[in-house]
Amino acid sequence: MDRFRALREEAYEANMRLPELGLVLFTFGNASAVDRNEAVFAIKPSGVPYADLKVNDMVICDFEGKAVEGKMRPSSDTKTHAVLYKEWSEIGGIVHTHSTYGTAWAQAIKDIPIFGTTHADHLTSDIPCAPPMKDEYIQGDYEHMTGYQIIDCLKERGLDHNEVEMILVGNHAPFTWGKSAAKAVYNSAVCEEVAKMAQLTLQINPNANTLKEALKKKHFERKHGGNSYYGQEQ
Repeated sequence: MDRFRALREEAYEANMRLPELGLVLFTFGNASAVDRNEAVFAIKPSGVPYADLKVNDMVICDFEGKAVEGKMRPSSDTKTHAVLYKEWSEIGGIVHTHSTYGTAWAQAIKDIPIFGTTHADHLTSDIPCAPPMKDEYIQGDYEHMTGYQIIDCLKERGLDHNEVEMILVGNHAPFTWGKSAAKAVYNSAVCEEVAKMAQLTLQINPNANTLKEALKKKHFERKHGGNSYYGQEQ
């Protein structure tokens, strides 16, 4: 009996949603899901096309990024996932893509400005872009340090990873996370759509103003606040 079957299925389903949503091309991305009780996570194997993926291909890794079960080599980004799981005990899933618009903003080393209410429905700040990685990080354990590049950026900006569940890594691409792998996928799709909207906004009006504070607060709190009224009661 495979004691990690449910975890593998969660990771597999998250990975398969990425091409369905147009967030990955070829092998450009990965998703993972964590089991906190076992202190392991399941992640996509490295370099395997999505069309060829199977549930049993998901590799089980520990929080040091070492494979503990699986026949294939885990994603090259495994150590980044491991750092985030180790440092952020509340998160349940992580997604990394090279989606077109999010990656374009990352390559431009620009935060995605909060121009409208679609953005504010999900967070009240710009989507941050971490600065390009320091040379000493690059020359060290690169993927491991990418995790700290993400963590350091949020700390320096005074942002809470439980509220801001997405980031651009400068010169690289987006990472998102959430309470589950499915939520991390959702956040990845939101990040890409907001990035696209922001780019189109600036093409239409290069001098567009960002969203005023009252609208930021209203749209975020009606969905996430203590007196939220968006959606149906659970």
